[in-house]
Amino acid sequence: MKIFLLLGIINGFVAVALGAFGAHGLEGKLSEKMLQTWEKAVQYQMFHTVALLATGLLMPKITAGSIVSAGWFFFVGILLFSGSLYIYSTTAIKAFAMITPLGGVAFLIGWVLLGYAIVKFI
Repeated sequence: MKIFLLLGIINGFVAVALGAFGAHGLEGKLSEKMLQTWEKAVQYQMFHTVALLATGLLMPKITAGSIVSAGWFFFVGILLFSGSLYIYSTTAIKAFAMITPLGGVAFLIGWVLLGYAIVKFI
């Protein structure tokens, strides 16, 4: 599905832009802990950008519905995990940090579904 390739490309661009912004625009404006939180958000966004791209590239070869679900779980995970950490690191509102584990669970489900699809069809 081209949607996962497009989402991967967009998220890759956004991750690089936000990484640069964190390194140059937020330095001295956030505490070291909050900068590390921002960096963690960028890191996980980029890891799962690669997962989105892999999902999109594997889809023509693997027709399992689980691979489509994996792609959506990776995307939702990016929104919840990285998105909540971006907001938390810049606002220090702890309620946003409580959303982060939901994104982590979405990532885990995505990896299980991707693994299942690959094992089933190889």
